[in-house]
Amino acid sequence: MCLECGKYFSSKSTLVLHQRRHTGERPYECPECEKQFMYYHQLQRHLAWHKGNLPYNYDECGKSFLSPAHVQMYLRIHTGEKCGKIFSQNANLSSHEKTSAGKKSYKCCECGKYFSQSSGLWRHQKTHTGEKNEKCLECGKCFTLKSNLVQHQRRHTGERPYECPECEKRFMYSFELQRHQEWHKGDLPHKCGECGKSFLSPAHVQIHQRIHTGEKPYKCGECGKCFSQKQHLGRHQKFHTGEKPYRCVECGKCFVDKRGLLGHHKIHTGEKPYQCNDCGKFYSTLSALRSHVKIHTGEKNYKCLDCGRAFAHSGSLRSHSRIHTGEKPHKCSECDKCFSRKDSLVMHQRIHTGEKPYKCLECGKCYVHPSTLRVHTRSHTGK
Repeated sequence: MCLECGKYFSSKSTLVLHQRRHTGERPYECPECEKQFMYYHQLQRHLAWHKGNLPYNYDECGKSFLSPAHVQMYLRIHTGEKCGKIFSQNANLSSHEKTSAGKKSYKCCECGKYFSQSSGLWRHQKTHTGEKNEKCLECGKCFTLKSNLVQHQRRHTGERPYECPECEKRFMYSFELQRHQEWHKGDLPHKCGECGKSFLSPAHVQIHQRIHTGEKPYKCGECGKCFSQKQHLGRHQKFHTGEKPYRCVECGKCFVDKRGLLGHHKIHTGEKPYQCNDCGKFYSTLSALRSHVKIHTGEKNYKCLDCGRAFAHSGSLRSHSRIHTGEKPHKCSECDKCFSRKDSLVMHQRIHTGEKPYKCLECGKCYVHPSTLRVHTRSHTGK
């Protein structure tokens, strides 16, 4: 339900689109002329105008238009016919007539660009003045336009209003959805020479090929750990700074990245859309399902170069390799003791916190480790 007008909608994405009528949000910006649009189809129609892909012609003069409605509008200019649309205020009528006639009477004194409406000029002028009045209450970052602030706030809320009609995958921004839909169409012109996998751009191929070469050009200044992608390094560095910008609106829990927040949301909804074809078990994320499927297939693609032992997951191989290197990257903030595995550190920290999360259902006694609880339950079962 829309809180502004009380109108009901069948899906959240439709509600989000409707609310733009109240907020005035225009998240789609033309890269050619910086004009902003409320809906994606409006931007696409406008881009066709830039490209000259105008399918409707006026036979008298050969001029082309985006739609039959635009042809009718053009005819009215020559015939003097009015469109019959009624407005409550003279200012709105005047604005509409300028738009219909293509008249642009508002000029920017800085760059000479013209606009059909004063609001368009006002928005444009902020690019020259650097004025940023729209402030995010979560992190304090400021923006020139309210639409840009609304887009930014999705980083904190985890909102993904753009849904793929093919697979129902959701995206935070329209360009992410567009890029994803290209993948569905198979319009991926750039191919990896090693494995034949296709990508949208040469840059994506270059990033992918690091899997084959083992190249990791991005190094953490704190611990020296290297990464194949810049965003992976950025996500890792938040562990050092303690920054957790993604907050769950349900329970207030914060996360390092949006992926963690989205996975967490499913705890509240109970959503488990991914099912294993072998055993019928359901999972909340696709990655969890893929991880589980390896139990059935016996797939172990990650091999230790020191002892030859193979693992189903890259994380398991990384943990194992520390046996050979002696590396212990997980340090306790209380006593400075170090551990090779993160779960070992978590277990150790319960000594300091006194936390005992494993509870016996028979007598209510609590334990630090699950193995200790298992041993204890034998006193009840007699095993």
